[in-house]
Amino acid sequence: MHHSPAQLPPSASPSAVTTGQGTAWLRAGLVPPDAKMPLPLLSLLSLLLAGSQAQHQGFQLDVQGSATVQEGLCVSVPCRVAYPAIGWLESTPAYGYWFRERTDSKTGAPVATNNPNREVETRTQGRFQLLGNPQNHSCSLVIRDARREDAGVYYFRVERGSYVNYNFRNAFSLAVPALTQEPDVYIPETLEPRRPVTAICVFNWASEDCPAPSFSWTGAALSSGGTGPATSHFSVLSLTPRPQDHDTSLTCGVTFPGSGKSTQRTVRLSVAYAPRALAVSISWDNGPALQPQGTVPLVQAQKGQFLRLLCAADSWPPATLSWTLGDRVLSWSHPWGPRTLGLELPRVRAGDSGRYTCRAENRLGWQNRSLELSVQYPPENLTVLVSQANRTVLQTLGNDTSLPVLEGQSLRLVCVALSNPPARLSWAQGSRTLSPSQPSEPGVLELPRVQTEHEGEFTCHAQHALGSLNVSLSLSVHCRKRPCSTALSNGVFLGIGITMVLFLCLTLIIVKILWKKQTQAETPRPRLSRGSTILDYINVVPRAGPLARNRKASPTSPARTPPPGAPSPESKNQKELHLVSLGCPGPRVPTQDPEYENHQEELHYAGLNFLGMRPRPEAQRPKDTQEDYAEIKFH
Repeated sequence: MHHSPAQLPPSASPSAVTTGQGTAWLRAGLVPPDAKMPLPLLSLLSLLLAGSQAQHQGFQLDVQGSATVQEGLCVSVPCRVAYPAIGWLESTPAYGYWFRERTDSKTGAPVATNNPNREVETRTQGRFQLLGNPQNHSCSLVIRDARREDAGVYYFRVERGSYVNYNFRNAFSLAVPALTQEPDVYIPETLEPRRPVTAICVFNWASEDCPAPSFSWTGAALSSGGTGPATSHFSVLSLTPRPQDHDTSLTCGVTFPGSGKSTQRTVRLSVAYAPRALAVSISWDNGPALQPQGTVPLVQAQKGQFLRLLCAADSWPPATLSWTLGDRVLSWSHPWGPRTLGLELPRVRAGDSGRYTCRAENRLGWQNRSLELSVQYPPENLTVLVSQANRTVLQTLGNDTSLPVLEGQSLRLVCVALSNPPARLSWAQGSRTLSPSQPSEPGVLELPRVQTEHEGEFTCHAQHALGSLNVSLSLSVHCRKRPCSTALSNGVFLGIGITMVLFLCLTLIIVKILWKKQTQAETPRPRLSRGSTILDYINVVPRAGPLARNRKASPTSPARTPPPGAPSPESKNQKELHLVSLGCPGPRVPTQDPEYENHQEELHYAGLNFLGMRPRPEAQRPKDTQEDYAEIKFH
């Protein structure tokens, strides 16, 4: 605030003042020392004009209009005063006074003064101080340990000699709010473990005229360091942080002398460290997240479920998080992003099974945590591995699939089902459950030699808690690449037997024909020849048939007498080998055949020798052998 009194006339001087001119001086607020007026009148005029000193020339006050100081703190109010050089000498002392508003400057007590003969207010004593010397035109005021009741309007009064007595009304106003100011603490954002660092605590004061406060440091990290130099405005602390000092508090306190009031600021230390306390959790179908226990915990989920994997790590600076499946990176986070990394599997599949690993890494180190995911699902893609005669062919067989196999070959059927956990496998033939070839491998069915009774339907059953699956195949047994059933085999053997009987019958018919021709030619019986091959000897002994014996002999056909020594017909009948006993009927001879009428003898048996080698000489039959039957030999 600037106060300027009226200017003094340039022609006025104390020697030129007369009585008549005294009124002009008084009106100007100036009373010359040699004025010829009664003293009571001069005093009266001075009192009357004391309230209008703002109009007086030569008086001026330079001070800020308002000042603010928080409770308990200190403030300095700079001030300059100017007054006329009238009525005083250089050696004349000057006194200044600071008063509260509405305090009488003559009778009231000032809050601060440099006049030792004036008492000051008790409540401001020692706290308000007039630092400036009015003799040097300074009126600066210092207020220490400000209180709430100190708030208000203050004015200044200056006195020097007999003339300078002046009050500067409404000089400035003072505000005293509650104490909220705190010191500022400067420390690096991230501290390296075991690396020294400096912390600075600063408290800003309004003026150097205020007394210096006292600084103090507290915190767990102080055991690794100590305080440094301090001034009225700041304090320095040197310390060496440790990993365990991370997230601990460091406090700088400022205490003000006199009032005992203090203020402080607390900061949290950030000491860098490698990732630790890595945690992995999992939730199913948006349920609550659970932390599986164990070094590599096993987590089970059903196919089609919604799965969320979460990973979080404690580290500073924040670690980069990543999820991997095997050696494949699935997702990752940025250091400035969220501190938790999630991995979502909307509809988990069988191929999602495997080891999932969360990795947390920063510049000081890394840490891993894994879990094993097992996706459960019922049997699917049921296949049968077929092995025939040491030849392996992988076939995917559906229901009613035909599998041809040669009789006598080995067959190995392996049933394979994709499921988790593994399905319980079994084989059945028709409705009959088969025992496994190996108890440890129930899905393996071995047939060392396939037989015709193995024909039919074979079914592999894959049973599972979440569902079952079956696959069937039809086994078809073939003989040399044609169906080989039991009924067909019996028919073949029967056909072969009939064929052999027919062959024998045909052979006998041929023999009979040859015998007839030989009889007609009346040639002697041929003897055994050593050069015979297939039909070496045919023994034909003619004998009259029943029809010839019963009919009357023709006059033109004389009866042939048997040779001497020949057995009787009765003995021949006992040794007779009839064709009926061989199962083949003899050739039918027409009864009206002329040749038959001329030859009344029939062939009832024959002797056949099939020799694979020439007979020995002693084996030759004598000429007069009287056998009625022949022996059939096959060599």
